[in-house]
Amino acid sequence: MSLITLNDVTIAFGHKSLLNRANLQIDNGERVCLVGRNGTGKSTLLNVLRGALTPDEGTVWRMDTLRIAHLEQDVPADLSATVYQTIAAGLPELGQVLTEYHDASHAIVDDDPASLQRLAQLQQRIDDLGGWNLSQKVELVLSRLALPPDLLVSECSGGMRRRVMLGQALVSEPDVLLLDEPTNHMDIEAITALEELLLTFHGATVFITHDRTLIRRLATRIIELDRGALVSFPGNYDEYLSRKQRMLETESRENANFDKFLAEEEVWIRQGIKARRTRNEGRVRRLEALRDERRQRVGRQGSVGFDVDSSARSGQIVAALENVSFGYEGRTLVRDLTMTVRRGDRIGIIGPNGCGKSTLLRLLLGQLAPHSGQVTLGTQLKIAYFDQQRAQLDPDKTVRQNVSEGSDQVTIGGRSRHVIGYLGDFLFPPERANSPVASLSGGERNRLLMAKLFTQPANLLVLDEPTNDLDAETLELLEELLEEFSGTLLLVSHDRTFIDNVVTSVLAFEGDGMWSEYVGGYQDWLRQARARRKPSPTVPIDPQRPAAMKGAAPKKRLSYKDQRELEAMPRTIDALETEQARLQHQIADREFYRQDKPAIAATLASLDAVNERLAAAYARWEQLEHAS
Repeated sequence: MSLITLNDVTIAFGHKSLLNRANLQIDNGERVCLVGRNGTGKSTLLNVLRGALTPDEGTVWRMDTLRIAHLEQDVPADLSATVYQTIAAGLPELGQVLTEYHDASHAIVDDDPASLQRLAQLQQRIDDLGGWNLSQKVELVLSRLALPPDLLVSECSGGMRRRVMLGQALVSEPDVLLLDEPTNHMDIEAITALEELLLTFHGATVFITHDRTLIRRLATRIIELDRGALVSFPGNYDEYLSRKQRMLETESRENANFDKFLAEEEVWIRQGIKARRTRNEGRVRRLEALRDERRQRVGRQGSVGFDVDSSARSGQIVAALENVSFGYEGRTLVRDLTMTVRRGDRIGIIGPNGCGKSTLLRLLLGQLAPHSGQVTLGTQLKIAYFDQQRAQLDPDKTVRQNVSEGSDQVTIGGRSRHVIGYLGDFLFPPERANSPVASLSGGERNRLLMAKLFTQPANLLVLDEPTNDLDAETLELLEELLEEFSGTLLLVSHDRTFIDNVVTSVLAFEGDGMWSEYVGGYQDWLRQARARRKPSPTVPIDPQRPAAMKGAAPKKRLSYKDQRELEAMPRTIDALETEQARLQHQIADREFYRQDKPAIAATLASLDAVNERLAAAYARWEQLEHAS
């Protein structure tokens, strides 16, 4: 069933056309990922879908009584309300009453008749509005997003603020959910929770993201916005990449054939007077039409031209940490860490927001002195540091001034290049080179910081969240660059695909200031971490160990029935995990929510039941292992 339909929609800002006679249909239950280069107009399209922007031409049809919720790319920074108040605001009139009831119930005084009367009045008002079921929805959203209801939103981290705003969008149970870069500022754990939440959302979802793992898990259809046109690619992200590559190859051949034919006609027209004879007037008019068609052709935006100016090789040891600990305000961020970073290592650092990843980078680089332990840096280090706060960029200077410090030339790999040509490699046209940095978007600032860093010879690249605001195509080009980089790489990122494609080992936060190193990328870490968390079904017996330690109480042996149950637990858990994966795959299918409501509800209930049984099985396994 169609929820929103766009017919021949055109929107232009000045001379730039973002949508050119675009057509689109959003159906119930599908999860559409909107992709395209930075600045092509994806956020503008979301505003058209929700009715916040009226197109210059064309029509937008929406189903009657359609409920649309929208999560913007930038979260307001000045929210002074609590988390509960902000989420309840997603329920217009009732949300205000629920907020007042929540606050009044926390401020009640037993011997104060006025406070009790106020609470009773609010209860009656909620009854009149039929709002108790909706109150439970607010509580459910708070629980599913793991949000503290009484915390001020202004005191939340960037990732938590996005979860709060997502909760506000979800609480009204919209028919269409529009998400603009929902994973920005979120750590991997929060992103995974978001995926699970959206997989069970019953309405249609249209989302913009650069997170390719998220796209692969969620999207049932890809819509690409390219040069003002919308092209639909049913299926998953990998199918989209394959079809898109074939389309670009076909377009390139057709353009080449067109240009060849136009060049032949231009040669003919220059032959002189015979081209102006009456019998050739039709050919002349055709040439004029060809010229006009060539002028109107919209060229595809170029690719970023990354190139690192590699320095001389560093020493074999880049950094060595021995029993290093560091913390502040009574909190330990790094505890007794011993590790060695060797030349050529490519290490990804992962962990939740606020766990100390950036602090660990600064310890590894010798920028912070540990509270205990020792950090030894290697020799001949040339460091290029990508700071997620972009502090190396001066917002008051222009783009070219930030890169060349006032000079017209930059030196890359021993060659001198004009700064305008160099900036063109990073998709900054000449007219943009003199714009102040303060006017740049997030993606443009990231590209500018890379342009600045790559002018510096380096054998140690330190990248702290480099993928924020970059489109998928630019991310893939950056991956190719890093694969060719011969030096050492330290990377902090929440982009799971980027980590998998770039690093050779992972340094993961384990809690309480503890960090552990794992071989491989994100998926390798995930598999190894899960294996470490699972209790072993059998306990090896040391033949040299006495049967009972002196002074220790003898352990109670498991009964025959419990021992059999313990031995069967691995098979039981494997079967439950297989069933869980099957149900999740079934729910992720684009056709799932087009079934009858009873069938949908039955499958969702089955998944909830399997999740509960799996949690109980893990708890029982741990209980039996502890008793054995």
